[in-house]
Amino acid sequence: MGDGLGYAIEFKDIEVLRRDYGPAGVTGPVLRQGVARVSDDTQMMLFTLEGLIRAHVARRVKPTDNDPVPEVQHAYQRWYHTQGRDWLTAGGPYAQHLQRPDGWLITNWELFASRAPGSTCMTALSNFAQTGVFATPQRRINDSKGCGGVMRAAPVAVWSNDPAEVFYAAVGTAALTHSHPSGFLSAGVLAVIVHQLIREVPLREAVRMARNLLTRWPEHEEQLQVLDKAVALAERGPVSPEEIAQELGGGWVGEEALAIGLYAVLATDDLREALLLSVNHSGDSDSTGMVCGNIGGALYGARAVPADWLGTLEMRGLVETVAEDALAEFSPGPPTDPGWAQRYPAW
Repeated sequence: MGDGLGYAIEFKDIEVLRRDYGPAGVTGPVLRQGVARVSDDTQMMLFTLEGLIRAHVARRVKPTDNDPVPEVQHAYQRWYHTQGRDWLTAGGPYAQHLQRPDGWLITNWELFASRAPGSTCMTALSNFAQTGVFATPQRRINDSKGCGGVMRAAPVAVWSNDPAEVFYAAVGTAALTHSHPSGFLSAGVLAVIVHQLIREVPLREAVRMARNLLTRWPEHEEQLQVLDKAVALAERGPVSPEEIAQELGGGWVGEEALAIGLYAVLATDDLREALLLSVNHSGDSDSTGMVCGNIGGALYGARAVPADWLGTLEMRGLVETVAEDALAEFSPGPPTDPGWAQRYPAW
């Protein structure tokens, strides 16, 4: 929903938002043909979660396989295929095993819409398709700290009960495309915050846990500084978009998108107010809205999203279905029927 709120106003300066929508900026979804459209952020988040489900199915078959990153890479190549690339080109080494991409998610044609995909992601996935070599925090392919890594990372919260494992896995998924530390460490912080919140840990304690794990990683200083700024700014409650920009930036890069989304939840008392605060600024509104929705959703639950907003949300049913499938797979008694293995193949 945060992505849906922000996507329609991304790239618009706050003065333009005030002129077009009133002094407070947008106060609800801006609809196109009656729909609150979502961006590539939601598309890639869904493929991240699908990759994690398939990795967990694989782990049930082979318990020693505890690294979900290859399956998430595979999922990203399927997403890359949806963005106008034929499968033989997009799939890379995975296309050698199958003539067409498998699994249920790729059969949903809504995902094939092109919604301004990030050039860093596209270039990185093209590089993998050609080389078959995974990018990692140690094997870097660029110097990008764009927010394309953090905006898709929240689902990694379900991977493990151990927050350190969640941080490590989220970093790995983000580093597939973004090689700057602030591009992948921000993903670790977000995933751990969500991990703690869905276990009913209070928000500030969740942030402390993520902060402590962050400081164990090399080159964490930039991410730590902006994270602390967000927490400090939240003590003042909601501030103007100009102050958000001055203190936390525009959200175009990983550490800033995380900071603005987290700040919006910390500074408010309900999800609606948090989401509006997170998107009404002169920056990357869909990604900051996405991060805010990840954290606020984990804190307040989906029922806190205004019903009239939800009624307009593009792909709502698809999002809910993948979320329900994740709940089933990561439950104490995951599905074992052959249909599940076709829906989420493990290889």
